[in-house]
Amino acid sequence: MANDILNYFIHLVAGLLFVSLFALVYTRVTPYDELKLIREGCTAAALSFSGALLGFVLTVASSITHSADFISFAIWAALAMAVQLAAFILISRLIPELEQSLCANNKAVGMLLGGVSLTFGIINAACLS
Repeated sequence: MANDILNYFIHLVAGLLFVSLFALVYTRVTPYDELKLIREGCTAAALSFSGALLGFVLTVASSITHSADFISFAIWAALAMAVQLAAFILISRLIPELEQSLCANNKAVGMLLGGVSLTFGIINAACLS
């Protein structure tokens, strides 16, 4: 039982660290400051960033569930981060005016970007099962 509790806390802390690292990297990769836009009340940025976080977290949760050991979990989490960043790069190429639209609080673009991130995350998470 004590070992199970220790494993729980190790995975919890590691999962939260991975999410924090993802948020840091994602906000550096995107050409706009999501957190500043969100503080200013930009719903489009909140939708986009929430979708990216949720898409990533789905894969982290799946990797915790399906990995046999901590190293496998960490590798899958790192790959999930790469997939989510690739999803952003892909959609930003398909919508060249993405930055301007998001900064102008175009909610449709924010929802699309968040939805694409969730889509990639769900597929990515399912691949681990």
